[in-house]
Amino acid sequence: MKLVRGAWKILVGIKDFLVLVFMLLFFTMLFAALSAKPNPGSIRDGALLVALDGALVEQPEEADPFSRLSGAGTVKQQRLRDVVRALDAAKGDDHVKAVVLDLDRFTGGYPAAISEVAAAVGKVRAAGKPVLAYATAYTDDSYALAANASEIWVNPLGGAMFAGPGGTRLYYKGLIDKLGVNAHIYRVGKFKSAVEPYMRSDMSPEAKEADLAMYQQILDQWRQEIAKARPKARIADYLAKPAETVTAAKGDIAKANLAMGIVDKLGDRLAFGKRVAEIAGAPSGKPAGNFNRIKLADFVAAHPLPTGGDAIGVITVAGEIVDGKGGPGRAAGDTVSAALLKGLANKKLKALVVRVDSPGGSALASEQIRQAILQAKAQGLPVVVSMGSLAASGGYWVSTAGDTIFAEPNTITGSIGIFGVIPTFEKTLAKIGVGTDGVKTTPLSGQPDIYGGTNAETDTLLQSAIEAGYARFVGLVAGARKLTPERVNEIAQGRVWIGGTAHQIGLVDRFGGIDDAIAEAARRAKLDPAKVHAVYLEKEPSSWAKLIASFADDKDEDGDWADQPAGADLFARAAIGQRALLAQALGDAKRLATGGSVQARCLECGGFGPATGSLEDARLFDAIAARLGL
Repeated sequence: MKLVRGAWKILVGIKDFLVLVFMLLFFTMLFAALSAKPNPGSIRDGALLVALDGALVEQPEEADPFSRLSGAGTVKQQRLRDVVRALDAAKGDDHVKAVVLDLDRFTGGYPAAISEVAAAVGKVRAAGKPVLAYATAYTDDSYALAANASEIWVNPLGGAMFAGPGGTRLYYKGLIDKLGVNAHIYRVGKFKSAVEPYMRSDMSPEAKEADLAMYQQILDQWRQEIAKARPKARIADYLAKPAETVTAAKGDIAKANLAMGIVDKLGDRLAFGKRVAEIAGAPSGKPAGNFNRIKLADFVAAHPLPTGGDAIGVITVAGEIVDGKGGPGRAAGDTVSAALLKGLANKKLKALVVRVDSPGGSALASEQIRQAILQAKAQGLPVVVSMGSLAASGGYWVSTAGDTIFAEPNTITGSIGIFGVIPTFEKTLAKIGVGTDGVKTTPLSGQPDIYGGTNAETDTLLQSAIEAGYARFVGLVAGARKLTPERVNEIAQGRVWIGGTAHQIGLVDRFGGIDDAIAEAARRAKLDPAKVHAVYLEKEPSSWAKLIASFADDKDEDGDWADQPAGADLFARAAIGQRALLAQALGDAKRLATGGSVQARCLECGGFGPATGSLEDARLFDAIAARLGL
């Protein structure tokens, strides 16, 4: 018995020790996370550090909090409206002696989002405050922001290279044929190129025509914005003859940029930090290269959204539109409609603004969200649609519920069309000697048969359903836009349009951002736009996820400026783009295999956005790479 009692005491001691260790770790982490929360009271004189790590998006997806905590292989996203609000507030805040744009790890955004932030940066500069931008390597997106700064710095071993919109897409027809997969495609619209990767090995002439027109307009707008912000930069020469320009500088890209007025200073993070310290002051006890910093999260917390006056609801439809429930950054039909209906019931709203930033997705979920928006109209509320960077296909389907539609000149919209894809594997099974057979009581018995293939009856039925869905989509647009179905059909066909052209052909009403839409909603509700406030009806990330994420971000911002992780150079940025292309391919394959409903989706719209693509595709890529030991 003594032996048993002794063993029991040892086990109890081990248990108590483990409980103590766990409690210590838990409270240490909790204290650290709570300490890392935004602290508006910590604002002191210094430079507002706008570190745009990752992609600029309307509504960030909820990342894995523990991967964020470790900092290993994470892809970040920055909320557009937070960045813009901080820059707007910086103009009149005496604590802000300068604004620093850290673009070293910026992976871009859609054109409209880039233009909005660039304009906000330009306003800070116009207000007389210094704005200093730094990056190891500038791309089209990061330079569009930096061009509005007072000083543009680049690492001497880096440089700026501008590719312009365009590039390659992946086409899977050859792979599908080799695997023996039979992709049954049901679509309407000669420009609905979302399904082309599954039925072709190259781009159709119609898709090339549409994309070239779109890309050229985006490039023209980019050049105009750069020329306005930085007239001395010889952008046209650099775009026309990049290799000749760099060769003339003996391969020194940064030096070539300096000679052409594209950048102002060459220097590493240490030299840049010293320059900022001359303006904003240097903290005592810190190594050279540091400067007095104001964290973006603290500054945003110190300048919250107004809460006075009547409430204007803002429902955000951001990311892929999917069936069921989902977190931030995905427009899940159940989640978005529930948030809207709850807001209509509880928030005492006077009007509704629908903020759309989506390439579409499930037609079923798009209609579910549209029906929820119509409930606002049923309550007599004015409904104004504000298109962000992207409001295509299902995103436009949702927009038809609005009384009026605002968009930016470079908003990506249109793509009015639907499709469905059903893969079958009869040829794949035949390759390994597996056949299928059975009995059928009706023409649709066992259909669609993923093992034996679809029959003509099924194909005819499904194509007919797609055509009916397209007719419904056209009818919704015609009714909302006061156009004939024939006219809508001419401008639909799945074609993607830029905001300026969309305004000309009647798909949008006015140019403007979210603030303009809120003001219009107030006026339609017979309210003073200066006496209303926005109430965002959206699901926020969990408190624990926000604590972990803020702690992970805080680790970076509290470190020495010069010792921050080095940004990607031009070669590394090319690798990031290739990785994103592979991640998108895996995501496309998953969507093909798991897409459970008719799709109103603009897959080709991904080519206009951030280099890193979606977090979901990135996570899928990481999981497969880890499984393969890559």
